[in-house]
Amino acid sequence: MQRHFFFISLAVLFPLFLVAQTDSTLATFNAERLHLNKMGMTVLGSWALGNMAVSGLALANSSGATRSFHQMNIGWNAVNLAIAGFGYYGAISGATDISLANSIQEQENIKRILLFNAGLDLAYMAGGLYLLERSKNDLKQQERLAGFGRAVIMNGAFLFVFDLVMYTLHAQHGAKELYPWLENIQLSATRVGLRFEF
Repeated sequence: MQRHFFFISLAVLFPLFLVAQTDSTLATFNAERLHLNKMGMTVLGSWALGNMAVSGLALANSSGATRSFHQMNIGWNAVNLAIAGFGYYGAISGATDISLANSIQEQENIKRILLFNAGLDLAYMAGGLYLLERSKNDLKQQERLAGFGRAVIMNGAFLFVFDLVMYTLHAQHGAKELYPWLENIQLSATRVGLRFEF
């Protein structure tokens, strides 16, 4: 009788243990994903503040294309700072206790956003090159276009590297922590199961 009670208890409690382990694994994964985002937003915010400080100090003693460069750099990085602030807030207030489906969705969403942003960054650099090229033929706005173009190219290049590094970190995190775990899930037309190898 005690043996039957033991096996019945095991049959009831073991699935609960597996669910608790699954929730703990997902919570850890999501906490690490949010930590990556927080670190990224700290880097972006630091870049923005540093650029705004340097260009703000240099603006008073500059003229021509250099002055235009610093003006665009301040404006561009004010936007970067706002993005970093919202992103940081999202990272520190994000939930870690979300479902498996939501964890996968959040993981894929951040990767898609970063790749899309990398494409935008290339467009920014192309726009900066266009402004530089246009400055050669527009004598009236030559210095302004040249300064703006250089600032856009510099910031676009930084953001391109930043977005690719963040994408790589998130992709490696998912490949190491989430996707191997998903290989243990078995789906069929009639059941869903977990496979554990010891």
